[in-house]
Formats: sequence, structure tokens, C-alpha cells
Amino acid sequence: MSFTSCLDVRPEVEAFEAYEPGLSIAEIAERYGLERVIKMASNENPLGTSPAAREAIRRHASEVFRYPQSGNPRLVKALAAACHVDPKNIFVGNGSDELIDLIFRVRAVPGVHNAVAFRPCFGLYPTQARMAGVELRQAPLRQDFSFDFDALLALTDENTTLAFVTSPDNPSGRTASPEELKALARALPPACLLVVDEAYTEFAGPEYSLLGQLQDVPNVALMRTFSKVYGLAGQRIGYGILPERIADYLWRVRLPFSLNVLAEEAAIAALDDTAFREETVALVRRGRERLSRELRAIGCEVTPSLSNFLMFRPPAGKVDAAAIHAGLLRRGIIIRALRSYHLPEWLRVSMGTDEENTLFLQSLLEILEERS
Repeated sequence: MSFTSCLDVRPEVEAFEAYEPGLSIAEIAERYGLERVIKMASNENPLGTSPAAREAIRRHASEVFRYPQSGNPRLVKALAAACHVDPKNIFVGNGSDELIDLIFRVRAVPGVHNAVAFRPCFGLYPTQARMAGVELRQAPLRQDFSFDFDALLALTDENTTLAFVTSPDNPSGRTASPEELKALARALPPACLLVVDEAYTEFAGPEYSLLGQLQDVPNVALMRTFSKVYGLAGQRIGYGILPERIADYLWRVRLPFSLNVLAEEAAIAALDDTAFREETVALVRRGRERLSRELRAIGCEVTPSLSNFLMFRPPAGKVDAAAIHAGLLRRGIIIRALRSYHLPEWLRVSMGTDEENTLFLQSLLEILEERS
């Protein structure tokens, strides 16, 4: 393609639509004139941020005029120790977003290679594939949102260099077993790297992660984040546990200093804050069990989730998802409408504190009673 104007953009970019984030607290408070707004839409930590991480940020705030140390070696060392892997297998970046983007750029030749993922999936897989000029082939999840690995494998060929699976999945919360993932890894074409996004793995438990079994499947990479269980979504810290050669090339092409000084200090401190992590997981699991039970009791369909959120469909014939979403917003409760996932009949609610979960359930019941 030849450009005819300085305002022309690449064809892959012309079709881009902006990422649709969850609504903000300030936006809803202003829209409806509310003094209090509860956000249960973006899978954030219901307890906030690790106290140890907050103290680290405060303590190192005077250092922000300095560039970070190249390669973030202290954080890499801490992560390698926490994950029981060699530091050469660790990569850290500006959120998992940077890792996804760089994996496409490092592993796939534009116009030659392809990647596979499920549908629906995290929105950055298709956008970053398009930016990299790589075809992304998507297999639909089963009707119950479980993984159809045979359908995913059917999309692969000798030019498939990446396969993405999110487990626990977003937005359903469904989780694949390590045995299923290992079988998938072994069945993929020889040139294909299986990337398992484990952003929510702490809420499922270590028995659902491939971390301790990577020696059995050398074509697997794991992605993780500090945004969820560590409460550092605003600091943008993601990391990968990858084959050494892939990690090496990701470091070579990563933009210099993409992880800032305060983010690195917060992450190192949060890794040691075992009490906060355990309290978060206990709260999420308690809320998940309660909301699953009570949503089903009022007739909602709820997908089985091992994450820090639940996906549910309102009772048939009473009120649709859009009306519930709007009604909750008027009451100062933000949950996630799933139109951007092409699931307009479904909603996703992040686990909150015990009080927030109670207010959500009470407000939902009010809306259903109004429409009955």
C-alpha cells in the first residue's frame, strides 16, 4: 500500500476501536450526583493496595527523578525466588499489556505467521495481533464457556507460532486443569509457544497453575500481574515466566525503563506481604461463594468461577442485563456490562468487601422487584 498523505495510517490501524474500560467512580458520581460509588467492575483488589507496597512508594518517592536500574534486576531476582525459577526465565514489563505486545512482535513474522486464541477473550490479543500484522484465529468457547481445546487445535497449522489461553478465563472465570494445558502444549505444532495468562491464578490456587510443571512442557510461557491479588493495578506491573531464549529477546526489544522506580519498589514490597495476599484471597473466595449462592437463589445463571469475579445472566423473562446495569449505576454500583465481549445478556461483577457485596445484592433485588 502506498500512502498519499501525511495523515494516512497503516491499514491494520484504520479498523481499530478504542479499548472500552470499566466506568470510573468519578464519572458515575458526577453523572448521578452521588456521594458514594462502589466499583465492582474492573477485577481490582477489594482491600486496596498492600500496606507494604504503599510504604515502599512513600519511602522511595524522593527518588523519582532517577531512572530505574536497567533490567529491573532486584525485582527479577525477587520474582525468580518467589516462582522458584532461574532469573533468566523472568521478564517484567509495563503491565501484562506490554508482554502481550512484545510476544507478538518477537514470535510472529507479519503476514506469515498466525496465532490462535478463544472467543471471547481479553481484548488486547486481537488488537496487538492486528498491530503486529499477525492473523489471529479464534475458536469459540463451548456454550457453557468451557474450553474447546480440540477446536483451538483445529485452527493451527505449521505457521502457528502463538496460542493464548487465559486460565482462569475472563470474563467467565472458567479454569483449565494443568493436565488439559499440558496436553494442549504437547499437541501444538512444533513452532508454537503456548502462552497461559495466569492473571487471576492466585484466586484459584497453586494446584491450577503450570508453574511447577514447566520442565514437562518447554513450549509454555506464563503471564502474571501485580494488578489483582497485590492491589497494584495503577502501577502497571506485569511479568512472564518464559523459556530463557524468549525472555532474553523480550529484554532486548523492550523499551528502556518501561517499569518505573515506584512500581518496582512497590512490587518488591508486595511480594513479601504474605498477610495481605492471604487476606485478599480469603475475602475473594468468601465473597465468590456467597454471591454465587445468592445469585443462583434468585434465578440468575452463574458460570463456575475460580477468579475474583463472577459472570452471571439475569433471571429469564424478568429484566435484561442492560436494565440491571443501568439500575445499579443509578444506585452507585458499577459492575461490568459485557457488550464489548459480544455477550449482551451477561454481566460481570468483581468481588468487593463483605459490605459492598451486601449492597450489590440488595440493589439487584430492588431492581428485580421493581420489574416484577
